[in-house]
Amino acid sequence: MTALNQKVWFDCGLSERQDSLADGDGVNGHGMNGDYEFTASDVRTVNHVPITSKQRPWVNPKNSPLKDPGLARANIAATYDKPNGTTEGDWAKKHRHQTVLQQHCEFFDRDRDGILWPSDTFVGFHNLGFGVILSAFALFIIHINFSYPTSSSWLPDPFFRINLTNIDRTKHGSDSDTYDSQGRFRPQQFEDIFSKYADGADYLTIWTLLAQIKGQRNISDPIGWGGAVFEWMATYLMLWPEDGKMRKEDIRAIYDGSLFHKWARDCERKRRAGTMRRW
Repeated sequence: MTALNQKVWFDCGLSERQDSLADGDGVNGHGMNGDYEFTASDVRTVNHVPITSKQRPWVNPKNSPLKDPGLARANIAATYDKPNGTTEGDWAKKHRHQTVLQQHCEFFDRDRDGILWPSDTFVGFHNLGFGVILSAFALFIIHINFSYPTSSSWLPDPFFRINLTNIDRTKHGSDSDTYDSQGRFRPQQFEDIFSKYADGADYLTIWTLLAQIKGQRNISDPIGWGGAVFEWMATYLMLWPEDGKMRKEDIRAIYDGSLFHKWARDCERKRRAGTMRRW
């Protein structure tokens, strides 16, 4: 970059070019804007706004197996590492009639009738390794907040059931935005979790997780704040990684619910062996 161009670049408040961070062209690399050529690094940061350098969105590499990461997937949790979603056991094929958010909830619907009773939620959490107190707390939080929004009636359900057909109505603010408002899965937002808050690592620690919760907060959104804390803390307690690192693939598999079934089988095996920890 010439001295004149560099002066113009910084006068505009843009970061110094870092072509090594982006290869290719268009959305996967660099493009043109007016008289200046912008790289993926340039358009992500502004010198005068430090937070844009600290928390950078994910850039899809050239020749990536994941196409159009900004396009929300209705029924697969597609990521860079899993562009076709969960293929083990034909999960994606068997659940193509459900949104990813509905797939996430299906584990708790024991009779698969699309209606989640409080008892379903309690049993589901218990099967995932949570004790009686935390399972009861989970059903209280979930059904108090989600029963009425998913109801097809103007009158509250006296049994506080959740209608999974309308589960998209439970989307709240201050979350990761990985689910869109219709229950689809957004690859870009999922990858952003790790790019913005974990420096591109393929795991989250408790500290990067807390940074993510804080960074995603919306103003005047106590329900969203509480929801984010509850959901992420439940995830951490369920996984309880020995090295303190929640793996990216485990988190992805929680979004589409495929991990719940495997985890419940592992918990049952540990219960029989007497090695199950209890919260």
